[in-house]
Amino acid sequence: MFYCLYGDNTKKSREKLQSLLRSLFLKKPNAAFFKLEPDNFTENKLEELIKSQGLFENKYIVQMDGLFEDKIISKVLISKLDDLKESKNVFIFIENKISKSILKKIEEFASRVQEFVSNQSKGRTFATEKGDFKIGDFNIFDLATCFGNRNKKDLWVLYQKTRARDIPSEEVSGIIFWQLKMIFLAMNSRDASEAGLKPFVFNKAKGYLKNYSEVELKKMSANLVYIYHNARRSGLNLDLALEKFILEL
Repeated sequence: MFYCLYGDNTKKSREKLQSLLRSLFLKKPNAAFFKLEPDNFTENKLEELIKSQGLFENKYIVQMDGLFEDKIISKVLISKLDDLKESKNVFIFIENKISKSILKKIEEFASRVQEFVSNQSKGRTFATEKGDFKIGDFNIFDLATCFGNRNKKDLWVLYQKTRARDIPSEEVSGIIFWQLKMIFLAMNSRDASEAGLKPFVFNKAKGYLKNYSEVELKKMSANLVYIYHNARRSGLNLDLALEKFILEL
């Protein structure tokens, strides 16, 4: 698998790189670390890192620094994108500039692609396999609507957008849990006044009841609470646990 961080705001991109590396080493403290730059890059070395596994850990963590800026290396990397995606090792590309044509190819294979720009007045643009989007075109509370409608596909897409924006998974789980709570209140109340909700919120939650059984709602509520507290207690990845929760909807 691989990630790609790019943009002219090198301070922010390097901070993100270090944050990502810390997170990976917490999960795999004995993983071997490698750094490839134009000066030490060879195709054979890349092949070795893609296919090999460490002695004590099943993963290598490889920082790929400024490689797409070299035209020859760039051609090699593009031919290896599928292999990088399927590798059991983790590769993190960090670049100042990437052409649109290369970026489009990267987006087809990368687990995450994130841009960091210096001029914040233009808005930060993020690239995912679903396309580019800016801060202003996404309402995070659409997550609650997709969950209520049991629209697993759109909920998953929205969740990927929150991850691309670095919105904490705790906030996403909180929004889904809030919607669950609203549905429970609607299920156990005669009207909005008894539920203590505004009529609009109550009626929407009431409409969602047709999409879930009471047993399913209770099971999902318990599961959501469990994965949240288990992640905090054990340090496991809440991102992946929440994604699994969504895909099992």
